[in-house]
Amino acid sequence: MWKREEPSQADPVASEPLTRSGLSAGRTVTKAADYGSGGSLGRDVVNIGKSVVMKGELSGSEDLAIEGRVEGKIELRQHVLTIGPNGKISAEIHAKSVVVMGEVNGNITAAEKIMIRENGSVDGDVSAPRVAISEGAHFRGSIDMQRPESPKTTPDGQSGVKHVAAPPPAVRAAN
Repeated sequence: MWKREEPSQADPVASEPLTRSGLSAGRTVTKAADYGSGGSLGRDVVNIGKSVVMKGELSGSEDLAIEGRVEGKIELRQHVLTIGPNGKISAEIHAKSVVVMGEVNGNITAAEKIMIRENGSVDGDVSAPRVAISEGAHFRGSIDMQRPESPKTTPDGQSGVKHVAAPPPAVRAAN
């Protein structure tokens, strides 16, 4: 027997009125797991639909999934950016993590990681401590995987920084 689910009060998108197309009039919010972004489960992701074209500077303080076209600059330094399969980006990108399933023309800089999925395409330089390129992905550019500066540790777990005591004062030889 089919039972209609009632929207919960905890879901802000479900309580918004629907437009003629059946989509809510407000922003579209999905979960990070929907895009396999590698982000923590349950985080809200704001979507830019595939019919949307944006030119200029895009910045924000929440995770973002782009299915449309963006030209210019994208800054999400503390958040995850996901370029969906239909996304076509021609921009300089700065984010915490970037997942590419569509097309990117431009340089990508991430604080944590960059993942180019099997149908993803990147033409530009990428810079992040961790970079993953799936089999079947397209990449043309350079990769910089330098880690942020931190004290290095030796294999025995000790800090690589050596503390050396000051040398003893010079002793004069007696004649």
